[in-house]
Amino acid sequence: MSDFKMFMKGNKKKKENQKYAATKSLVDENGKPLEWELKHITSKENEDIRDECTTEVQVTGKFGMYRNKTNTAEYVRKLITASVVHPDLDNTELQNSYGVMCAEDLLMEMVDDPGEYADLAQYVQEMQGFKTLQEDVDEAKN
Repeated sequence: MSDFKMFMKGNKKKKENQKYAATKSLVDENGKPLEWELKHITSKENEDIRDECTTEVQVTGKFGMYRNKTNTAEYVRKLITASVVHPDLDNTELQNSYGVMCAEDLLMEMVDDPGEYADLAQYVQEMQGFKTLQEDVDEAKN
């Protein structure tokens, strides 16, 4: 097989969904935290999410000059939400049970412990292929 054919879509590895217990507050009948199912998103989906969370802001003291500013908290929240397969965060009954009307708000209600949310955010970012700050530091040292 030629090198070119190796790049064909049929040769691309499929990324499997992963399980992660996002919070200790939601447990099964044995007290074990419920596992959520998370999927990989595409680069295109990531860019769309980033664009949704980016606005132009005027550069201080520079009339007519603007720069992009990304709302990082909103970006991470949307990234996590886009990654969650189960539970279905768009389910109206589930949203109603928490008194919210959108998937991002439901995520925040379901994972309402700041430490657990930070852990989930880090897990999802690593799963999506982003390096952590510590990985960057370790890589720079080598």
